[in-house]
Amino acid sequence: MTQIHVHAPGLLTTVQDLGREGFGPMGVSPSGAADPISLRVGNRLVGNAEASAALEMTLLGGTFSFPDGAVLAITGSDFSANLDGVPVELWTSLRVIPGQTLRLAHTRSGARCYLCVQGGVSVEPFLGSASTHILSGTGGFAGRALRKGDVLAIGPEAGSFRKRKLTEQAWEYLAPRKVLRVTPGPQADWFSESAQQAFYGGRYRVAEESNRMGIRLEGPLVAASFGGKMITEGVSLGAMQVPDGGLPIILFVEQQTTGGYPKIANVISADLPSLGQLRPRDEIRFELIGWEAARRLLTEQEALLASKELLAE
Repeated sequence: MTQIHVHAPGLLTTVQDLGREGFGPMGVSPSGAADPISLRVGNRLVGNAEASAALEMTLLGGTFSFPDGAVLAITGSDFSANLDGVPVELWTSLRVIPGQTLRLAHTRSGARCYLCVQGGVSVEPFLGSASTHILSGTGGFAGRALRKGDVLAIGPEAGSFRKRKLTEQAWEYLAPRKVLRVTPGPQADWFSESAQQAFYGGRYRVAEESNRMGIRLEGPLVAASFGGKMITEGVSLGAMQVPDGGLPIILFVEQQTTGGYPKIANVISADLPSLGQLRPRDEIRFELIGWEAARRLLTEQEALLASKELLAE
């Protein structure tokens, strides 16, 4: 069986696919790729189904070898990848000959990159998904981040190698955003006009304490009226909770499934992949849009991902 040998794991490298939907009532969040667009495009580049499992690296990449060779693509942020010392082009498929070594350094742009291999990373599914859920220690490879000496299996190749790359037009449209578009949260009317003006008019910085569970923000305070106390209710990916201190937290891919803080806004589905590329100290701001505009943007994004204009050969 074709394998990936881990010589250095990087800072936080995990197996991820598109997550496990439908288990929120059981208290299990979806997990999955923090930047699902990069995962989906990477899988398309190597001829996989879009939801195939890959390796997600955060801030610092790893070193991997392929004893039997492989077809792979690196997507997401620029981690200065090289194959036996030769730079690897992002968003492009390539064939690795047996014994070659892939090295990735620290990020030069966003937060995460993805190593997609033809056949996908093969691990035992948990609740129908290969994704690693770090907080609960389930899924992925032994329920944890990769370590030096790990050996991962690759599924059977789907076909012959075809060199593909993401088109410039598609990249310009799909590139991560620092102005995140949002719709009103369920408790938006709990926040005064001045609090909302501070929220939408201000700039926020991503806090060092951010992780796959939530992205903590530093910036203008937006405390809800009467202290923001409420009965716990279900929460969604991208919801912006405002706890007692008044600093928003964006719920991320390993979020808790319920929460008892008011939500001022929710990041739209089309911009959720941009959350996965936010690094500590990055500055962002928010733009309020309507429901129909949010639906239109997601429809346009999905149309591009399904179109012939996505990849070139």
